[in-house]
Amino acid sequence: MKQLVFLLMTALGVLAAEPKVTLIYGSWNPGEGGPVTTRPNPLKQPFGVDFDAQGNMFIVELAGGRVHKLTPENIFTTIAGDGSKSYKGDGGPAKAATFNGMHNVAVTPAGDVYISDSWNFCVRKIDTRGIVSTVVGTGKRGFGGDGGPLRKAAFTFTMCITMNAAHDQIYIADIQNRRIRMADLKSGKVSTIAGNGKRGVPADGAQATEAPLVDPRAVAPDSKGNVYVLERGGHALRVVRSNGKIYTVAGTGKRGKQDGPGKQAKLGAPKHICVDDADNVYIADEANDLIRKYDPKTGEVSTVLGHGKVKLDYPHGVTWEKGKLYVVDTGHNRILRIED
Repeated sequence: MKQLVFLLMTALGVLAAEPKVTLIYGSWNPGEGGPVTTRPNPLKQPFGVDFDAQGNMFIVELAGGRVHKLTPENIFTTIAGDGSKSYKGDGGPAKAATFNGMHNVAVTPAGDVYISDSWNFCVRKIDTRGIVSTVVGTGKRGFGGDGGPLRKAAFTFTMCITMNAAHDQIYIADIQNRRIRMADLKSGKVSTIAGNGKRGVPADGAQATEAPLVDPRAVAPDSKGNVYVLERGGHALRVVRSNGKIYTVAGTGKRGKQDGPGKQAKLGAPKHICVDDADNVYIADEANDLIRKYDPKTGEVSTVLGHGKVKLDYPHGVTWEKGKLYVVDTGHNRILRIED
């Protein structure tokens, strides 16, 4: 009965109250409740953000081809990229480096910035001295290198990366190879943790490395050894348990916009995920212009942002930092923070 009531409430648009939202960078739109400004905005399709231990925010752009830094004092600087799309600059200063299709970023507490340089088929790093290097991948399209050195592993579009809590492992959504792979910075080796390279929906309980995937777009580990996998074309959230078995936990496989029990909920070409301190998973549900939440304790999917006054336009990035959820509202070239 409760499930039926929940589904009816969702269908009728009776959703949870909109949370308090703070504008971190960019502008409010008319009707959203904040002062509309016309100040210049240098952001051009921001796709991902992350933070160092000092609270500095690092922002990567897809179309803009640059990396920016926003300090807690609201000082905005461009630290890497000239806006062009190419692959150069390794070994030199970040400002002279170029990138191609950056999809997101992972930052260590010390301030090393790891970037999914997607269309250069690699992961690159800006160290604390401001020097750029390629740390994972050959820079050329392909597949191979599992069990071998990080720089000899080949990828076909490193779409999204996420680091573990210890910041010594990088999880990589290798989308066109239909695999989730992991670069271990301690051992210097690459391994596959999900996907056999074939396109398909994995059967619940299958060994993850032997199962097909549709198009793994994003990946994020939780605190319990689970690794979540988001599929854009698969319209689904899956999880690789610590025992190596894979399960679908949210999404029917068909595009839609429906909250409720995970396996009945519908997503619309979701793009990115993050995990909070309680192991809830937040989803940038891009085609629906919403931020969704999967609660692993209840198995429920709910809508967090986008259903009220604050409207989103192709949100891509979601990042959990010090108890707050940050949203990269890509189409509006802005960054928002959910306060509660």
